[in-house]
Amino acid sequence: MMAVVAVLPIGVLFPESILHANSFKLLATFVALNTLMYATLAVLKVLPKGYALSSSSGLNRRAQNRSIYPGPPAP
Repeated sequence: MMAVVAVLPIGVLFPESILHANSFKLLATFVALNTLMYATLAVLKVLPKGYALSSSSGLNRRAQNRSIYPGPPAP
């Protein structure tokens, strides 16, 4: 079988005048920024959550040990 390949000029979907119009540039910019935003959100969703500040601060600690198996008393 022989593949039929037609040689098409660049800009075959739209005339060149449309590609250089300001409204088309605005639409292309919006699509590019929207794509970057969704790609960033997808990457952030895949990455694990970071809890760097909560492990070093003592704000989440109780004044007393309230476990049912209490450890040694605090000094």
